[in-house]
Amino acid sequence: MRNMKNISKFLIGVWVLFAFSGCESFLDEPKPTDSLTSDAIYSSTEGVDAYLSGIYRNMRAQYEYSTDVATTDVGGIYSMYFARTVKGSDLIQNSWYNFDYENDNREPTYRRVRVTWQFLFDLVNHANTLIEGVTNSDLPDADKQIYIAHGKALRAYFYFQLALEYQLSYAVAPNAPAPPLYDQVSYEPKGMSTLEEVYTLIVSDINDAIAGLPDTRINKSYINKSVAYGLKARILMAMNKDWDQVEAAANAAYGGNPAAALAAGEYSDGFDDIEATEWMWGMDQQADQSNYYYVAPHAFTDHYHDAYYGTYVDANFVSDFSASDVRNLFQKLYDVPEGDFQEWVTSKFVFSFEADIPMMRTPEMILMEAEALYHQSQETEAHDLLFVLQSNRDPNAVKSSATGAALLEEILLERRKEMYGENGIQWFDAKRLQRGITRGPNHRVVVNLEPNDKRFYLKIPKTEIDSNPNIEESVNDGR
Repeated sequence: MRNMKNISKFLIGVWVLFAFSGCESFLDEPKPTDSLTSDAIYSSTEGVDAYLSGIYRNMRAQYEYSTDVATTDVGGIYSMYFARTVKGSDLIQNSWYNFDYENDNREPTYRRVRVTWQFLFDLVNHANTLIEGVTNSDLPDADKQIYIAHGKALRAYFYFQLALEYQLSYAVAPNAPAPPLYDQVSYEPKGMSTLEEVYTLIVSDINDAIAGLPDTRINKSYINKSVAYGLKARILMAMNKDWDQVEAAANAAYGGNPAAALAAGEYSDGFDDIEATEWMWGMDQQADQSNYYYVAPHAFTDHYHDAYYGTYVDANFVSDFSASDVRNLFQKLYDVPEGDFQEWVTSKFVFSFEADIPMMRTPEMILMEAEALYHQSQETEAHDLLFVLQSNRDPNAVKSSATGAALLEEILLERRKEMYGENGIQWFDAKRLQRGITRGPNHRVVVNLEPNDKRFYLKIPKTEIDSNPNIEESVNDGR
C-alpha cells in the first residue's frame, strides 16, 4: 500500500460510493454520492488505499441509521464495546447507556438492536466490495494479496461481532440461528444462517488474513499480521475450542516475550494515545477527525474533565486491586455515603477530543495465552506466565498457589482487572464460558444474569424482518 498517508482523508467524501446498507437495502441498487467510479478506485493502489481508509474511518464514525439521528450511545465499534462493558458488574452507569446497563436493551424495535445490525452489515458489505473489487482489478498480485487479506480480516471481525451480539455462545448451540451470511457482494436478501456457518467463514477469513497481511502498516489503526493473530485468538476463545491454536495465535500476536510487551509505567497515562507501547490496535482520533463527546469509554468514565461523569466503579471490584497495583486508579471523588453507587470513580481514561480508543493490547494476548495453557493442563506454565503480568503491574505481587479451577478464576479476574472499561471483557468471558454475572447491592440497578441468559444477546431487528422476505416474524420466538 503506497502513499496512504497522503490520501487517507480523500475517501471521506467519496468512499460511500459503494455504500449500501444491511439486508434491507440489498433490494436497492447502490446510489453513487460522487462521480468517482469503481474503475477509478480499483485502477490504482491510491484508490484502494482510500477505500480501505474509509472503512477504518467508518468503524469509529458516529453512526446514523435511516430516520434516526445519531445519538450519544450509538456510534462506532466503541459504542458496542461500552454497551457490553456496562452490562457487567464492574462498572455502574448513570447517564447514556442506561438501558444497556439495565440489560433490557434488546427488543426488535430498540435503537441498539437496529443500529448494531445495520452498522455491522454496512461494514460487511464494504469488506465484500473491497475483496471483489480488488480480485477483479488489474493490480499487481502482490498488492492484491494484501488488500484481499485486509478485506477478509475486516469481514471476519465484523461477522464476529454479529455472532456475539445476536446469538448465545457457539459452545451452547452451534446450529442455532445466526445472522444471514454474505460472503460476496449481493443485492438479494438471505435468510438466517447458523452459528456454525458464520464461524466457519470467520475462521477461514482470519486464517487467510494472517497468511496475506504483512507485519508493517501505516499506523496502529490498521490491522496487520499481529492484530490478525490476536483476532484469531479471540475468535477461537469465543468458540471454546482449539486451545493449542489460541496459545499459538496469542503468542504470535504479542511476540512471545511478555516482559518486552509490557510497559507498566504507561498504564496511568490516560489510555488516550494509540502510540502507547502496549497498544496493538486502536482508533486514532485527530483534531479534525474526532467523535467529540460521543467517544466511549473516555467521555463517560472521566470525572475530571468536561464530559458526562456518568460511569462509576463497583466497590467490590475496587477491592480486588492492591494499593501498589499500577491499575489501581480509583478515587472517592464525591461526598457520598460508603456503599453509594457513586462512591468510586476511575481515572484510567482521560477524555479529550483527540483521545484515541484502544481496540487490542498486548496484556490481553498474554492472558489469553495463559488461559490457553491452563485449558491444555499446562498449569505450571500458565501460572508462570500469569505472574509475569501480575508482577509487572504490582511490584509487591506475591505469586499465588492456585491450581485447577482456582487458577482459571485467577486468570479471569486478571482479565477484568487489566481491561475494565475497554471492550466488555467480563461480558465476553461470561458468555463464552456459559457463566452468569452477579451484581452487588451497591449497584444502581441490580440485575443478575444466569448462565446462557437470553439477555446475553439481542433479538433480530423488526426493520430487518419487515424488509427481508426470507426472515420470518417467528425468528424472535423464544429469544
